[in-house]
Amino acid sequence: MISRVRQLASFTRALAVLALIGIIAVGIIAVADGTFTGGQSGLQPTRGTGPSACAATVLSTLGDVAARIYREGIDSERTIVAARQIRSSAPLREAIERGDPATVLTAAKALVAAGHMTNLTIIEGSRLLAEAGSPHALTPLRGTVLSAAGKPIASYLVSVWSDQGFIAETQGVAESTTVVRAGANTVLGSLQLPNHALPFEGSITRDGVDYRYTSFPARAYPSGTVRLYLFRRLSTISPLCGRTEQDTVVNTLRQIANLIYIGEIGPRAEHEIRRVQGDREMLRAVAARNRLATKKAIDRVLNEHIVRLRVSAGGRLLSDVGGPFVLGPRTAPLVLGGRTIGELVLSIQDDAGYLKLTQRLAGLRVLMYMGPRLVMSSIDPVPARVPAEGLIRDGARSYRVFTLNLRSFPGGPLRVVVFVPIPYA
Repeated sequence: MISRVRQLASFTRALAVLALIGIIAVGIIAVADGTFTGGQSGLQPTRGTGPSACAATVLSTLGDVAARIYREGIDSERTIVAARQIRSSAPLREAIERGDPATVLTAAKALVAAGHMTNLTIIEGSRLLAEAGSPHALTPLRGTVLSAAGKPIASYLVSVWSDQGFIAETQGVAESTTVVRAGANTVLGSLQLPNHALPFEGSITRDGVDYRYTSFPARAYPSGTVRLYLFRRLSTISPLCGRTEQDTVVNTLRQIANLIYIGEIGPRAEHEIRRVQGDREMLRAVAARNRLATKKAIDRVLNEHIVRLRVSAGGRLLSDVGGPFVLGPRTAPLVLGGRTIGELVLSIQDDAGYLKLTQRLAGLRVLMYMGPRLVMSSIDPVPARVPAEGLIRDGARSYRVFTLNLRSFPGGPLRVVVFVPIPYA
């Protein structure tokens, strides 16, 4: 079990580590107890094209993607937002200045509940003021809380990756079973594993199912280390095997790029659909065919999770609010009193968001087309001729290219040409 900092002596030791590393101003956050230097899964693909070599290549590629996802908890937009939320929290600052642990805990819980961080610990000198959040988390980051006058008044540890959140993200993107392990013990994960330390990579059979796996080291919150294991059923690996090692890498990344899109039309989108379907103001506005009231209702329910929402009734468009280039539309009925009164089309991701996700999580570049029109690009300059599939050289760079045919909002085609850097790492 990962050790937890709950007693004063433990926090004193943690602060000693912080002092050695150095104090940083709020708004700048860094790894709390060491720098994560991993980026590779540690499993080097076996040369050749047999089943064992293919499995090793697939797991190496998935491990690289999982390591990228892990690093989202160290340096990314989400860590920047977490620092900003702590920096701008007047209730937290004022509670620390009063030295009231109960009020500090209330402010810390409110920050965690806002959804931009999973854990927050506040320390004043050698005194623990508050600890809020998930029982298990990764990627501890540190910073300093400043007074209104700009003077340090406390230090903090924060995480944006709960173990459960990381597991959900990697399992969705890599279609793997992810397990967090500390030595011989499983901290979190659904796969029942032996009660002894496992090699860092290899094969294992559980309940009659054969798996290939890889792993990499990670930082536990608030301190200590764990190892993140990715298990993939051998039966799901063979469809990814290509004629060459490079073909296998490309096939694996093709699946990941597609799964990133599928993630935008799955449970998270379903949650937002249910939220809109249950909004009474929205339902009353649609039942009345009131365009202005419908737009006001859309403006009110639109948030950072919904990028565009279109509402119709009786075949007439009532309102359509959101960005111009949006993907992954979901359609659902609006029902009041047991009667269908209208229809919504909703999306939780835009083209720019998908572009960023594929680049950050998988190291891919994309060109995105609505019909003949290029609407998004992470390739600059855009090559004069782009094949739908195959190898392309752009100056000193080489890419393998493949094409995904997705859906744009509200229901048209979206062609995504994906570039895999060669060599891929």
